[in-house]
Amino acid sequence: MSELPLIKKKLEAAEMKRRSFLGWSTFLGSSALASTKLAKKLRSAPSSPPGPLFQESSSEVKMVRTGCPSHNCGGRCLLKVYVMDGQIVRIEGDDRPNDTIEDPQLRLCIRGQSYRRRQYHPDRLKYPMKRAGRRGEGKFVRISWDEALDKIASEMERMKKTYGNTAIYVPYGTGSYNQTNGRQTAQRLMNLFGGSLDFYNSYSWAAISYATPYVYGTNVTGNQRQDWLNSKYILMWSWNPSEMRDGTNSEYFLKKAREKGARLVSIDPRMTLSAVALADEWIPIRPGTDTAMMSAMAYVMITEKLYDTGFVKTHCIGFDETQMPAGAEGAENYKDYILGTRDGVPKTPEWAEAICGVPKSTIARIAREYATIKPAVLYQGYGMQRRAYGEQVVRAGCVLAAITGNVGIPGGWAGGIALQAPDGGPAWIVFPTGKNPVKAAIPSFLWSEAVLRGKDMGPADGVVGVDKLDTNIKMIYAVACNALINQHANINRTAKILQDEKLVVFLVVQDNFLTPTGRFADILLPACTQFETWGLTDGWKYGDEVILMPKIVDPPDETKSDYQICAEIAKRLGLYDAYTEGRSERDWVAWAIEYYRKTRFPNIPALDEFEKSNIGVYSVPVTKPAVAFAEFRKNPEMNPLPTPSGKIEIFSKRLHDMNKPDVIPAVPKYIREWESPFGPEAKKFPLQVVGHHYLATVHSTLDNVDWLREAWPQRVFINPIDAQPRGIKNGDLVKVFNDRGATKIYCRVTKRIMPGVIAIPQGAWWSPDEKGVDRRGSVNVLTSERWTPLAFGNTQHTIMAQAEKA
Repeated sequence: MSELPLIKKKLEAAEMKRRSFLGWSTFLGSSALASTKLAKKLRSAPSSPPGPLFQESSSEVKMVRTGCPSHNCGGRCLLKVYVMDGQIVRIEGDDRPNDTIEDPQLRLCIRGQSYRRRQYHPDRLKYPMKRAGRRGEGKFVRISWDEALDKIASEMERMKKTYGNTAIYVPYGTGSYNQTNGRQTAQRLMNLFGGSLDFYNSYSWAAISYATPYVYGTNVTGNQRQDWLNSKYILMWSWNPSEMRDGTNSEYFLKKAREKGARLVSIDPRMTLSAVALADEWIPIRPGTDTAMMSAMAYVMITEKLYDTGFVKTHCIGFDETQMPAGAEGAENYKDYILGTRDGVPKTPEWAEAICGVPKSTIARIAREYATIKPAVLYQGYGMQRRAYGEQVVRAGCVLAAITGNVGIPGGWAGGIALQAPDGGPAWIVFPTGKNPVKAAIPSFLWSEAVLRGKDMGPADGVVGVDKLDTNIKMIYAVACNALINQHANINRTAKILQDEKLVVFLVVQDNFLTPTGRFADILLPACTQFETWGLTDGWKYGDEVILMPKIVDPPDETKSDYQICAEIAKRLGLYDAYTEGRSERDWVAWAIEYYRKTRFPNIPALDEFEKSNIGVYSVPVTKPAVAFAEFRKNPEMNPLPTPSGKIEIFSKRLHDMNKPDVIPAVPKYIREWESPFGPEAKKFPLQVVGHHYLATVHSTLDNVDWLREAWPQRVFINPIDAQPRGIKNGDLVKVFNDRGATKIYCRVTKRIMPGVIAIPQGAWWSPDEKGVDRRGSVNVLTSERWTPLAFGNTQHTIMAQAEKA
């Protein structure tokens, strides 16, 4: 008889609410299981690589190495998963020997350690359902797969006939990246069906991915991370890899760089876990003002002659009047802006202190340190570009890297989005979606605009591929996506849009749980998890590995993989053979491996060999880290950049020609945000709000995992200086609100956040009460649907609000 029921009984009796996750993990690993037969089997199951993929220590316990389910956490980690009687009973981390800088272990975080609680959560969707009430009520009735799939196929045909393919939309969603699970499976279906409205950009990287090429002509601006150990000075600017990861092991490489003597400085409104664990110094800064500090740093470098004059002269354009591009000779150059030659405002440290809240002496010191302690890294995190005018801070950071001569050298860093040299690094998704016959594409963040006024949208709204959209969005097929409601801005506005059945006529949601987005579905489909199908993944932005994700357990109840669901819809549309090409999920993994062999990893083993090895990951040691722009650095004439000038464009003629200097200047400038402590709105809503990444969630995924919520409860973080006059004490229930919405959330009073700023971790599932007030701490009830002027990216960190004791 299996001992799993006994283990479950012990788990249920353990009073999880009064135990910390880490303490409970220790409890599980020792006393709770010490006397059981299962514990002996787990200890005896070999952890070394040799042996079959499913390593058996007896007839009951199996161990398989696999990738952590890919939910866009910022990492790709290796797991050891133990299975007994068809269920996962334990998860451990990478234990490969020979852990080195060149090829480090891919170590999981507590999110991966807790994953069993999501895998066997009682609220998993079990079977297809259709809506039985108003949209958003969350009322559904069970239906058969045939009824669900027949309905979807017929609605697709009706939409195509009535409105055209542009009316169909598969939105941005990051709930799965393992090839056979995720939105890419639906995109392949739509492309075979005649296409659908496409999108570009993401909620994560819109401004930084769009702005970086205006400086360098490419997004491949980052060295391989092993090169960080060659750096002597690292500015972690709005960067928190200990919580959001940003590539598995990034914090490990930073720790090693520090051990080697590098000085690390964290510049962030919050004293993050990265600041605590990795940095020598934390500098709090007012959100949305980073460009002001960067500009003041440039002022110090220019006036004290600390910048690299030789590199600027030979490798850059637009620094001063001597190197302006043709057709813009009389325009304001970068030096003019910094010195205030034309606007009469020198960008001094004193000027910046009044804006960003960083003391002028600190600004000047950081400028001198970054300019003189070489080589140096200025790593730009992503939170500061998810703001009004987010493109400016990206370009400003790149310019600082350029004028200090830290581009193209070991230990340096060019800045921007910094995809990994030499080839851009991991591909994430290689599952072939095919060509989309619909030419039109919108910025991913503007999908709600396309629902409301698609036929009026053109290039001024970020539309590309056509002069104007020919229809509004009428059907949405959301796969692994909670970005229609929970992760989109201004939730209350979006909920009203989706409630109107005259706008979006048909809405399908395909997921593991009834998410806030799922509550608005007309048809709700139960998808299996990544442990229940075959998959494959590579690194996240950084890394030189491919991780095999074999099917470990069977899908429960009536759940299916995203690939299987789309294949069955394709069958009803007469597209089954074209969609599947005769391949199963496992066959597509074999295909993906061959794709990697041809493009990036010529020595990767074939699937059968990979499967038998039980290593779980194919990795390439980095013995000589690639340095972005190394050849350009050596000879800019022979190795020009893919910019119009062939050089680093401090001044962009392309941006100049857009003739929007107030919002899209040709040189990076500080522009006051439309919601700001310095605007009239601050009288009513005086607190800035940031929605930061948090160890309890991956965006909105894992919000329902009890272990994580126990260890990292959802709180609003507030400085004592702001709490005291409001009568707020640690642990109080606090209402945070503005004109867009309100949430009630318990608080943590802490000095680890800058005064005037409060933080609400992003990702909590929107849970409105009868008055429409969120009761779970969903920050997006406060955020704005406005977008950045150049990239049309989200600005969800530009928020002003008020807080009061509830």
